[in-house]
Amino acid sequence: MIRWKGFDRWLPEYWRTRHLRRDRQFGEPTELLLCICDHFEPKRGNASAAKARSRVQQWIDQYPALFDHFRDAEGRPPQHSFFYPQDEYEPELVELTATLCRRGYGEVEIHLHHDNDTPEGLRQKLDDFKTTLHTQHGLLSRDRRSGAVSYGFIHGNWALCNSRRDGRWCGVNEEIDILRQTGCYADFTMPSAPSQTQTPTINSLYWATQRSGPRSHDRGVQLGVSPPLAKGLLMVQGPLLLDWKSRKYGFMPGIENGNLQKNQPPSENRLGLWLRSCVKVSTVPSWRFVKLHTHGLHEPNQEVLLGPQMVQFHQNLQEAQSADPSFRVHYVTAREMANLAWAASMHEISSIAEARDLYYRRC
Repeated sequence: MIRWKGFDRWLPEYWRTRHLRRDRQFGEPTELLLCICDHFEPKRGNASAAKARSRVQQWIDQYPALFDHFRDAEGRPPQHSFFYPQDEYEPELVELTATLCRRGYGEVEIHLHHDNDTPEGLRQKLDDFKTTLHTQHGLLSRDRRSGAVSYGFIHGNWALCNSRRDGRWCGVNEEIDILRQTGCYADFTMPSAPSQTQTPTINSLYWATQRSGPRSHDRGVQLGVSPPLAKGLLMVQGPLLLDWKSRKYGFMPGIENGNLQKNQPPSENRLGLWLRSCVKVSTVPSWRFVKLHTHGLHEPNQEVLLGPQMVQFHQNLQEAQSADPSFRVHYVTAREMANLAWAASMHEISSIAEARDLYYRRC
């Protein structure tokens, strides 16, 4: 069970890096960079066309009404990054999602479920879907340096770089290079615990490079330690910790993995753990990168994400900001979080507002 759930992959590193984790103290300068990455799957569970459309429409109808009155330190409302699956593409559903983004509430990126794939098949899927999202819907981003259309990525079933032991739900060892070559600016798949696909590297922003065999993203070079790797893909991880306040069977600690769902709603305790994970670039320690994930079109999860618990969470953030002037909240998209990570590592910082669009700008 320990191996099947992947605990053997990350608990040794969790113990080794225990000195890096600490609670935030009142008055400590902290810029919370909060990003919610949604595995946005309208057809989840083989839903009918009508059901899929109703799921997306609920977000369009309710998200602005619930969250528009909340504002971060720069006056922006909460942002949501919709990672839309290539394998579920429906023009109408993507366009509906795009309307919410055009109103200023988020951005669309690429999600992919595949199985027994080939390098050529993967490359074609990514290139074709990237082109479709950009040309048909005006979505994704451009690299300011090359002008190329770019995208953020989440791998379905967590199986990035063929990381399952049985080889299912991917099949392509060369995934890191193919993502980079097709315009991916960063991967946002991890953490996946409790899953065998979890990497030994945790609570990190780092460069992964292609190696022989699967799981090239298991380890890499931390941002801020060296210049960007020429053939590196930026890996943006969310928090992964043991939660001793949420125990199973009375003695086993729960796992805090940054997942927002029905049985893992946002809370003050979880916010403390997210900050404690200290996902940051060493050159700018006051910036705390908190990347959360969810399956926002699963009905039980919608009760949380479009319900009173999420509203209360944003209200708590507003109050924390007011009570402690050294604590500032910044709602960011996946693209903006990647730009901010680049800015911190390259010392190209004038302000968070300007660094949001440093290398990759919205189309």
